[in-house]
Amino acid sequence: MSEAAPKGGGKREGGLGAPTRHPIDWKSEAFYDEVPLFKELERVYDICHGCRRCVSLCQSFPVLFDLIDESRTMEVDGVDKKDYWKVVDQCYLCDLCYQVKCPYVPPHEWNVDFPHLMLRAKAVQFKNGEVGAARKLLTNTRTIGGLASIPVVTEMVNAANRSPTLRKVVKNLLGVHPDAHVPTYHSRSAHDRVNVVTGALPSGRAAGPTRGKVALFVTCYGEYNMPQVVDDLVRVLRHNAIEVKLIEQEQCCGMPKLELGDLESVARYKQFNLPVLHEAVKDGWDLMAPIPSCVLMFRQEIPLMFPDDAEVLAVKARIFDPFEYLMHRHKAGLLDTGFRKPLGKLAYHAPCHQRVQNIGPKTRDLLSLIPGTQIEFIERCSGHDGTYGLCDETYAYAMKIAKPIVTRVNQADVDHVTSDCPMAADHIAHGMGNTKPASHPISLVRMAYGI
Repeated sequence: MSEAAPKGGGKREGGLGAPTRHPIDWKSEAFYDEVPLFKELERVYDICHGCRRCVSLCQSFPVLFDLIDESRTMEVDGVDKKDYWKVVDQCYLCDLCYQVKCPYVPPHEWNVDFPHLMLRAKAVQFKNGEVGAARKLLTNTRTIGGLASIPVVTEMVNAANRSPTLRKVVKNLLGVHPDAHVPTYHSRSAHDRVNVVTGALPSGRAAGPTRGKVALFVTCYGEYNMPQVVDDLVRVLRHNAIEVKLIEQEQCCGMPKLELGDLESVARYKQFNLPVLHEAVKDGWDLMAPIPSCVLMFRQEIPLMFPDDAEVLAVKARIFDPFEYLMHRHKAGLLDTGFRKPLGKLAYHAPCHQRVQNIGPKTRDLLSLIPGTQIEFIERCSGHDGTYGLCDETYAYAMKIAKPIVTRVNQADVDHVTSDCPMAADHIAHGMGNTKPASHPISLVRMAYGI
């Protein structure tokens, strides 16, 4: 390691303390000052260079190490600072380096938080006007979903996504790779479907940290791209005597904008969502979302941006992953385990944004309760990350990152490919040539119940 990196002074590498996240100081002018930013980038890059444990996680680290190894000094000081951005551009904030690999995260004295350093750099890029209009539009998930779900328009959009000729037009307009998997849009949204099937509600019964009453944050993807999965989730919860309602008015959780570095948009979404979610919490409801990234936003990223906001902290304490919630109910003896249909062999992929919540493999645990079900458990990033797996300049890298998973699933000869992140499941199935169906695990649970 070069002289620019701090020395350990004989202290232990890593430690037994749980990783600690510091609040994001995004409102200060210093946060956007490129001089201290580049100083911190050089310091952290140098530490990463001396460690290299994260080389297999994503493309950021191979890019960094290649820049160093090909420089005149073979150290960070030999890398042109303009090339620092090449590392930033490959980070999609999966958080795995922080949570599962890096031995220097706080409370270690070196205080390395690679994902949030990348977030800071992305925020500087965004504030400096270096993010194109296509990327901004692509991350307006609720706007795109709302337009694409208009009857007639839906059929046109879905047809365009299946047409090689029109996909080239989409590439020119939005920078979406012609071969990337693009989700299907539905004219009947989740709110339209679920409102039809709710009927009389069962009485909620508290168990452990759960109150037996769930207000569901549907999410943009749930509303427009997978309304059937939202319906499946509601039915599974109600089958287990859990009272359910939908959050009637919601905006995007903000994760696509966070990954873009557009923190002001994240703040605007927070201003809309938090009062509604907090009101539900005050009324005795637990919160849930069917997408791990959305749960993570309310559990981690928004609280780190607004660490002193009482509403934010109240929502953080009451939002759950669906399978985390159901396994709490199971521990209390309240989960119906009378499954009627075996699922065969599943390739279950644990998504990054669920893993970093430190709740354990609850989805795998519940699926394991279903008789006649065998699980190939995969803990590795799929490389999709929403827009990363779509964009023309990163699609090839996304497929490269997914390749070990695709190889493993092909070798396992499974009946279903499933992940709590539907985009990850579709990306893996896409890498397999769509030879196996991609399903959400909650849909498989409904299938196993026979409801």
